[in-house]
Parts: sequence; C-alpha cells; structure tokens
Amino acid sequence: MPDQSTDIHKRKLRMGMVGGGEGAFIGAVHRKAALMDGQIELVCGAFDEVPERARAFGAKVFIDPARSYGTYQEMAEAEAALPAESRMDFVTVVTPNHVHFPVAKTFLDAGFHVVCEKPMTVSLQQALDLREIVKNSGKVFVLTHNYTGYPMAKQAKAMVAEGEIGEVKKIIVEYPQDWLLTRLELEGVRQAVWRTDPKQSGPAGCLGDIGSHCANLVHYITGLEIEELCADLTIFAPGRLLDDDVNVLIHYVGGARGIFHASQISAGEENNLKIRVYGAKASLYWAQEHPNYLYVTPPGAPVQIYRRGHDYLSPLAKLATRLPPGHPEAYIESFGNIYLGAAASIRAAESGTAPQERLDHPGVEDGVRGMAFIETVIEAGRARKWTPFKIF
Repeated sequence: MPDQSTDIHKRKLRMGMVGGGEGAFIGAVHRKAALMDGQIELVCGAFDEVPERARAFGAKVFIDPARSYGTYQEMAEAEAALPAESRMDFVTVVTPNHVHFPVAKTFLDAGFHVVCEKPMTVSLQQALDLREIVKNSGKVFVLTHNYTGYPMAKQAKAMVAEGEIGEVKKIIVEYPQDWLLTRLELEGVRQAVWRTDPKQSGPAGCLGDIGSHCANLVHYITGLEIEELCADLTIFAPGRLLDDDVNVLIHYVGGARGIFHASQISAGEENNLKIRVYGAKASLYWAQEHPNYLYVTPPGAPVQIYRRGHDYLSPLAKLATRLPPGHPEAYIESFGNIYLGAAASIRAAESGTAPQERLDHPGVEDGVRGMAFIETVIEAGRARKWTPFKIF
C-alpha cells in the first residue's frame, strides 16, 4: 500500500506562500480560506521582500524556522531539495502585481503547482509567456478571481448555460468603492502605496485591481467573448499616476452589449460589485454585498429570489455551499471554494485520476484574457475610439 505521507489522496496538501506578510490584507484572507476545509496546511513561506521581516512574520504564523525563508528564490530551491514526503505541494503568490510573473515562473520551473492572485501579470506578453510555461510544466495553475467561488454566481452561470434566461442581450457590471477617494498612498497606507505605483501595480490602477474582477465575472457567468470596446479612464485624485475610475462600453461576439463601471473614488461605496444579465426570457441580478441571493425576473412576472443552500439549486451551486439555508456564507468562503478546486485539481494531476466537478475554478487562460482586457481598455482609452479586443 502507498505510504500515507506520499499518497496525495490520504493527506493534506502542503502549501507555501510568497508575500502576505505583516499588514497584508489579502495574504491573511488566503491563509484562512485555504485552511478552512481541512484539505490544506501551510508549511513554509517567504512572506516579505525584506528577509528579516519575512522570517519574523513566519514565526508569528508558527512556521518551522527552517522553512521560513528570506527570499522566494531560496524557498523554491530549498523546497525542491526536500524529500517528497515533506516538501510543499504548491505555492500561493500574494505579492504586488509586478512580482507575480517571476515568482510563478520560478516555482513552476522548480516543479510546483501555483495559486496566484490577480491580475496574473503586468502585461499581456508576460501572460502569454506564463501560459506557455504552465503548459510545458504540466503543473496546475489557479488564479484567485474569488467572486467565481460564490454559490449564487455559480447558480447564475448554470442558469445561463441551461438557457433558462434565453439568449443574453445585455450585461451591466459595476464595482464602485471609495477607499482611494483621497491619496492614502501619501499617508503610507501599504495597500494604497503599491496599488497606485506603476512600478508595482503595472499599467492599470482601479482597472487592474477591481476592473479585472468585473471582466472575469461576466465571462464566467455568460461565457461571452469581447469583440471590441471603447473606454474612458480617469485619474480624479490630483497627482495620482494610475486610473482610479473606469467606464467601458463593450460589444460581445454574437451581438450582446455591455456596460462596465469600476471606481475607487465613489463616495459612500464599500465593495459594491453588482452584475445584471439581461436575456431574451429573463434577467439575472447578483450583488456581492448580499451574496446569498440571486434575483431572476421574467418579463411581466414577479421577481423570483433564489437563495443559497437549497436543493433546487444547480449542482455547481450546491457543491460550493457549506451551511444550511439562512446561515450566511460570503467572502472568505468564496476563496475557500477556489482552494477546494485547486486542491482537487492538484490531487488529480499528481495521481492521474479523473477530474472532479470541483475543477470549476479560474486558471491561466483567465489570466491571459484578463491582461488582454486590461491592455485593450488602456489602448481604447488613449485612442478615444472603438478598439478591437486583443487576440490572445
């Protein structure tokens, strides 16, 4: 019989993390989400770009000092040298955007699976290069567009795929926040500093940070591909270097139309991602701040409210649900569902077993599509005209 320490179906997956150290918001979310279902354990990390801070944070989260690394390069080399029964299985990359590509490449080259924050890279060319690296490595690559992990987003996807709302005619997606209404980057707020710095964030600010979620969610629910778009990118905060407000009109292949709005200077808004999908038979409405409800409205009929946790939902939605009806599930659970999908994909890849239904998670193709979207929007904003979607 296989040794339980090496049989990937009889043990927890061993996770490493790059980034996500002291003061990092998203790193803490990833650690909680990855561990919540008992499938994964955190065994190592390089948690900060400064080696001393990286090791100090490793001690705070009770990582073995021998596996709390000063740099991601040191981590990749050391973990690859460990015996199979103890080395990590995959790494999660939760650094600022400009480091995603080199970190992901380093660990893929070293033979590890990768879970990566979005946007995947800082350019379309990097994204295309990473896609080729992933393909050649044979390893699993998961992109954490977490809003696809919500049960009712999955229900919306299933209803569109089954034709329950008819042919999609129009999509409206909006994501307003207000946290960058003032120049927090000048006050030393770390999350604002790197997101507004082109050297760390890449060519997009609001567009890359939350606009990429909008584009991904539309594609996830509807499957539609963009044909062309026109865009208006604005910097409202004087002296800021990257966009803090984005408005886009979209033509989709097949004739559907889209309206897209993402903003980080919308006073009074917290994290108000909403999507409306209008079909020939009915419309769908889902709001991230009230995520356990999906509203379905046929013409001339009462609004139907689909609620999380019920047996009438699609298999995808039920599989993403942990609690009975009336017990809210939300943000961290959505990340948890991405990690459950990642775990299933990694186990299947390592054992050569048949894929499972949980493989419904974003991957490298979503990352490439996201960078194509970002670059096309930037190009269209500069050109002030309808611009064909970049081919990838």
